[in-house]
This record gives sequence, structure tokens and C-alpha cells, in this order.
Amino acid sequence: MNHSAESVNGIIFGHARKTILLIKRRDIPVWVLPGGGIEKGETPEQATLREVEEETGYRVAIFKKVAEYIPLCRLAKYTYSFECDIRGGQPQLSEETREIRFFPLNALPKRLPPPYRDWIADAITPSTQSLKKPITSVTYWNFIKHLLFHPFLVIRFLLIKIGIRFNKS
Repeated sequence: MNHSAESVNGIIFGHARKTILLIKRRDIPVWVLPGGGIEKGETPEQATLREVEEETGYRVAIFKKVAEYIPLCRLAKYTYSFECDIRGGQPQLSEETREIRFFPLNALPKRLPPPYRDWIADAITPSTQSLKKPITSVTYWNFIKHLLFHPFLVIRFLLIKIGIRFNKS
């Protein structure tokens, strides 16, 4: 598979699986799971370990593969989702990360774009097997709805998709 068209995310639960670690991005100020693209020569697992440490400061170990998500349109990438355990490090902001915080699962932030709620729900559901499913919340129709309600965020997202970067302050 072409790893440049793939991404990963790390799901890190807090005490008793009642909270989850999210980061607020610098480029688009929304809360997301830590993660990102797979670099050439990396496995999805290696990319997850690297991305989580780069974006949070935490060194983690992968506990289990939660799912593989298949995009339905060009707005999303094929994504691997792994549940991780913190093994060391301290929370640390980065060029990509504005804030790091554990949120109660019953009080996730409002600015949590699709498909993150779905991915968190999948991770919460007890399962011994990894899922493989489509990313149904990222569609052109949902994109249009978000454009109407959150035009600033969607325009920033589009500009970043075509390669325009913003001041990350």
C-alpha cells in the first residue's frame, strides 16, 4: 500500500479508561487524536509511536490495533488507529500542538471534527478483533454542512490540503 496516502492515530486512555488524550492543533485550532502521516520506510506502528511522541512528548507502546479506516472520498486518508499506553515522557507542546489534555469521555470538546468521535467510540467498544470499516462521517455532503457552520475552519483545512501553511503561533 502507498504509505504517503495513509495516516495513523494513537488512542491513549487515562485512568480506568474514563478519559482520552487529545491535542489541539496549531494550524487548524481543533481537538484531535495525536497522529499524522506515515513516512517512507515506516510501518503504521512505527509512525504511530513517532507521531504520538512528536505531538505530545509521551513515549508510548502499542497495546492493540483498533481499526483500519477506508476513505470514501479524497477528503480523508486510509487510517490506522492504535490504542497506546504511556511508557514515559512528559506532556510537551510542539510545532504542531497548541494544547494537550485528557478529556472525560462523556465531555469531549465541541471542536472535535469528524471522524474523531466515531474513532473514539470504536476504541471504547470492547473488542478482541481489529475493525476494518469505511470513514462514513467524512463525505462531500458533510464537508458542505461544515463549510456552512464553520467556514473559517473549513477554509483553513482546504488551504492546508493544497499546501498553504499558516503561522503556527
